[in-house]
Amino acid sequence: MDPRPAAFPAQLTALAAAEAEFEPVLDVSELPEGTMRRVSRGELDILLAHTPAGIVATDDRCPHMSAPLSIGELEDCVVACPLHEGRFDLSSGETVQMPTTGGLDADGAYHPTWSPGGRDAKVDPPGTKAEARRLTRVRRLRYYPLRIVDGRIEVAIPRG
Repeated sequence: MDPRPAAFPAQLTALAAAEAEFEPVLDVSELPEGTMRRVSRGELDILLAHTPAGIVATDDRCPHMSAPLSIGELEDCVVACPLHEGRFDLSSGETVQMPTTGGLDADGAYHPTWSPGGRDAKVDPPGTKAEARRLTRVRRLRYYPLRIVDGRIEVAIPRG
């Protein structure tokens, strides 16, 4: 089967990406199914992931605290952040598992600090750090349009 761009919700297109020009970033052969790669252009780091739904391009930053997703794990269409165990669906942009630090989801609902099963619940002492965790919003992923031309992945990269 030929690699193809994955569909993603149009409302999750990264700012200015819809009008950006496409730029070649990687040979398709360098991104086998089930793998992820980071490509950087200036200060922009993009995650390319080859999922069963197709290839996606999104920010290589966890929508929680900006850790690089490219060094996390990919299972089917779900990428796991290496920092706080958040899991995000690359086919929808939604949070599958809130990060262990808790906080607000994209719709503003609060999720408490999470503790693994069988362990004592984490105590979050009051103070500025606890307040910051409580108010940290986990956003939906943002995507960059991509296409495949002559065996190369091209991504619409905004300038400026």
